[in-house]
Amino acid sequence: MTEPAAKGMAIRKTVLGQAHVARAEAAKSAFDAPFQALITDAAWGHVWARETISLRERSMLTIALLAGLGNDHELALHLRATRNTGASEADVMEALLHVAIYAGVPRANHAISIAKQVFAEMADAERDAP
Repeated sequence: MTEPAAKGMAIRKTVLGQAHVARAEAAKSAFDAPFQALITDAAWGHVWARETISLRERSMLTIALLAGLGNDHELALHLRATRNTGASEADVMEALLHVAIYAGVPRANHAISIAKQVFAEMADAERDAP
């Protein structure tokens, strides 16, 4: 494993959680292994690993971009990751207000609906945890 890939895997686990990454690795096949290697190396090992801005700030940028592009599945994943990045619900709302202005109100409205659902699920899970 290359240094960026190793660093990327560590950051990926930090941000998305050990369980998510373990599930993704277990589901990896010969078909999608090159894609998994690419995102671990490039996205996580190069971009997320940069020290210029914090994981919290990267989280907010990612959420805004995913919402603006309408990538709902990935948006929900990164909303759940806020528990690991330090981005608060208020931070997410600030990012989504930017989405409304720069990418459109319908995109932001839909993303806010997803965020409300994800944050409610997270609160329920936290309340039910031992």
